[in-house]
Amino acid sequence: MDKVTHFQLPVNNVDRAKEFYKKLFDWTITDIGFKRDYQLISTVPTDDKGILLEVGAINGALFKRESADEYPSIVVTVDSIEATIKKVEVSGGKVVRQKETVMEIGYYAEIIDTEDNLIGLWEKLPYELKFDI
Repeated sequence: MDKVTHFQLPVNNVDRAKEFYKKLFDWTITDIGFKRDYQLISTVPTDDKGILLEVGAINGALFKRESADEYPSIVVTVDSIEATIKKVEVSGGKVVRQKETVMEIGYYAEIIDTEDNLIGLWEKLPYELKFDI
């Protein structure tokens, strides 16, 4: 079963939104220097690799809104974006952002479901764990 693993909030004013969410929910918000002034939101602590330390929680992001038709979205981690996109098209959804590589850590695409909701798709790139012994 694919799981919701992330949320995204488009905002008009990044600095104002950062202050709002920090004060309201005590979230930690970090600028990662990615396009569209993308800021990571930590709702729970993570380890040094960004792995959540609380089961069932999700973290998210906010970014500079570029058009009036951008709304909050959830991101679902899938095994294969290509396979999921085929299911979307057969099921009556639409692909609105094709698969793209994100910072050499994964792939991202966006779809619209049959009810006009935006859903992000995330596919992790495999990585090798290295241990110092």
